Amino acid sequence: MASDVSGRRNILNWLLGIWGGGVFGSVLYPVARYLVPPEIAEATTRTVSAGSAAALPPNSGRVVPFGSQPAIVIRTPGGELRAFSATCTHLDCTVQYRADLQRIWCACHNGQYDLTGRNVEGPPPRPLEAYDVNVRDDEIVIARRS
Repeated sequence: MASDVSGRRNILNWLLGIWGGGVFGSVLYPVARYLVPPEIAEATTRTVSAGSAAALPPNSGRVVPFGSQPAIVIRTPGGELRAFSATCTHLDCTVQYRADLQRIWCACHNGQYDLTGRNVEGPPPRPLEAYDVNVRDDEIVIARRS
């Protein structure tokens, strides 16, 4: 009878060990995946379509996806098209166009850029990266500068 209890105890200890290892692994795996991000190759996109030129009236802007980061396309009050990286140079927030200010504005810390992408107010340390803009058959095409 004593060996019967010892045999059951060994089986229970074995099952408890397997269960504990499973719990430990199910907690450790997500933590390890969070701490070590996956390696994602940088997008090699050099150009992207940013929509219809006719749909972008003067003194307005539009944020469009451009590879792994957004871009902003602006039609100035004078009608000229310009494009920049839509990632603020301060804390990587997404910027937007403010027609009332006629500036590119970051809502995170009230950073502002003029219509040439130059940082003019707030904490951004450097200008936005400028992109080339072309219009092909009413389609706005933006491209990274070489």
